[in-house]
Amino acid sequence: MAMKKANKLTQTAMIKQILKRCSSLGKKQSNVYSEDENGHPLDVPKGHFVVYVGENRVRYVVPISFLTRPEFQLLLQQAEEEYGFDHDMGLTIPCEEAVFRSLTSMLG
Repeated sequence: MAMKKANKLTQTAMIKQILKRCSSLGKKQSNVYSEDENGHPLDVPKGHFVVYVGENRVRYVVPISFLTRPEFQLLLQQAEEEYGFDHDMGLTIPCEEAVFRSLTSMLG
């Protein structure tokens, strides 16, 4: 039981770190995407965040609800292992675009 609780805390901490990282993406990409007066990207609806996928780092806007899905959490763990969260590249998912699109179409 304690292991399950510790795992839940780790997931919660990871999600909080990801959300913090995602909330700063608009500020770092301000020369590319239009922003509102609060510095939020105009093309990212409320309740969504941006990820970059594949070698070409193609930009995708995905719902925050994906963060609770085990399949998406697996991608986030791979991203953490590959890139960590302390970099200026935005949240980058290390998988092929076709795989990402297939997964997100099943989740959404």
